[in-house]
Amino acid sequence: MIRGRTARTNVAGSNRRLRVGRLLMVVALVLASAKLIQVQGFEASALSEQALKQRLDRSVIPAERGSIMDRGGNVLAFSSEARQLYANPRLLNKELDEQHAKDPSKPTAAEYKQEIARFIAQELPGVITEQEVLDALFRDVGFTYFGPKIDPGKAREITTKYPQIGSEYQATREYPGGDLAANIIGAANWRKDEVPGKLRGQIGLESSMDSVLAGKDGQQVSDTALGSNLVIPGTRELEPAVPGSNVELTIDSDVQFMLQRELADYARTAQAKNASAVVLDAKTGEVYALANDKTFDPNGQWGEDIGNPAVTTPYEPGSVAKLITAAGAIEDGIMKPDTVLQVPGSIKVADRTVSDAWQHGTIPLTFTGVLGKSSNVGTLMAAQQLGEQRWYDFARNFGLGQRTGVGLPGESGGTLPPPDQWSGSSFGNLPIGQGLSMTVLQMASMYQAIANDGVRVPPRIISAEIGPDGNRVERPRPEGVRVVSPETAHTVKDMLRSVVQEGPKPNNGTGPGAALPGYQVSGKTGTAQQYDPACKCYSNSKHWITFAGVVPADSPRFVIGLMLDRPAYGTQEGSSAAPLFHNIASFLTQRYQLPLSKEQAPIQTLQLPTP
Repeated sequence: MIRGRTARTNVAGSNRRLRVGRLLMVVALVLASAKLIQVQGFEASALSEQALKQRLDRSVIPAERGSIMDRGGNVLAFSSEARQLYANPRLLNKELDEQHAKDPSKPTAAEYKQEIARFIAQELPGVITEQEVLDALFRDVGFTYFGPKIDPGKAREITTKYPQIGSEYQATREYPGGDLAANIIGAANWRKDEVPGKLRGQIGLESSMDSVLAGKDGQQVSDTALGSNLVIPGTRELEPAVPGSNVELTIDSDVQFMLQRELADYARTAQAKNASAVVLDAKTGEVYALANDKTFDPNGQWGEDIGNPAVTTPYEPGSVAKLITAAGAIEDGIMKPDTVLQVPGSIKVADRTVSDAWQHGTIPLTFTGVLGKSSNVGTLMAAQQLGEQRWYDFARNFGLGQRTGVGLPGESGGTLPPPDQWSGSSFGNLPIGQGLSMTVLQMASMYQAIANDGVRVPPRIISAEIGPDGNRVERPRPEGVRVVSPETAHTVKDMLRSVVQEGPKPNNGTGPGAALPGYQVSGKTGTAQQYDPACKCYSNSKHWITFAGVVPADSPRFVIGLMLDRPAYGTQEGSSAAPLFHNIASFLTQRYQLPLSKEQAPIQTLQLPTP
């Protein structure tokens, strides 16, 4: 009896447990189904996107930077591929110490680093030393670059043998001419805060033309196996990078090289603090060369001389600005080349007395002689007849007080105060080139107008952009500005031949050193006193020495502008830039095989005999 009751009790308990188990199973299935509905329904999109992110590897493909070339297609700047070595010294120590602890036959961290350093130095002789590698590997940091950029093949050999050393893609910018046109081109480099290896223009045209040169980066998207960087075959999608466009300049590398060397040598001899020069095409205004006496090599470390004072730093030009008065007076019929002016030794303008550079009493100078002998007094006499507003209008038409738009960064427009800001004595300064300022490029552009039949064509230095598909897009040529009539331009140009003539006294000009045998030359010398803040007056010892001229004068091809800042005034080179003009003009006539002038320039009468 007792056994029977026990059996019934066990059966009943089993049934209860079975029912509970079934109930729990049903609940579990319901919960699982609810979760499945949630995952597959409500959260499916988000979870799918999260999973995709976990197995997708996205990386940017830097676009190849465009090149910069001169007018003949010679490459001045281009990009190439390189690798930068790097390491994780702390991780390297940890892994090697653990391996050595497990197997003492394996090298210690210090021994292994010695081995790595020895191998890298052997693979890169003259590039990096064994000690330099050791210094990097023994740094207490989690990550470090070391050594210069190297060839991708060499980097592959190093990283294959020693996987603990990594290499990062980096584009490098090469400047085959070194400092050739460096102040124009500037420099590009890569920045750590951007796409690895991406070059960015830092200064010069590399910076201002960065959007054209840089191109468009691509994107590489790869499916990877979960938990690894292994790319699953057949799943790679590639958005290719679009290379940047090439930029073609108007400069001639040979002329640029010559101009830089001649200018630097002359400035050194003249003991000038700074100097700038430019060569323009007389008809188109294209810049064939533009230089400063100080420059830099963009392949190396950049110093302080990375600017371009020829377009960024204006100065008071002195007598080269007398061109404005001469052109205006001829254009308005106030003067003719042989008009005789009785020029005293000085002239009073308001409260200021202006004298000539040489002492004399009243002398009869032709208007040509006023230019040829650079008479301040004669120029002011003509300017007073021209009138203040009319002189100002001519100065604006010659481009003063406004940027040329040449296409170089940081260009200054100089200063030309409007008449309503003049004091009573301002018109005793402005016509002789003081109280206003201009860059050497603006100065040359004034004379380009005279060389080009009275039409000033704003200078330019960018000729064309050449796309990655080879499509060439010419930069539109700027509209010319009519300054004076062709007749006036020819007359003034002929008058300026007197500056370089060495005739019987008193018919000698102020710049005979600029003369070039076989060619007619027109030009103008300039000497401007610099303002001295100490005395609040113009200095008698600090000057700007200038020269602007045209060669050949009878068939203009080139305009040359020169400026020397604070040379040793009183010495031959420190008192005139005319000999430098001669050297540059001589090179240009030979380089371009310019025909000799058909006839020698006649000796012009500058001063009439006094009774």
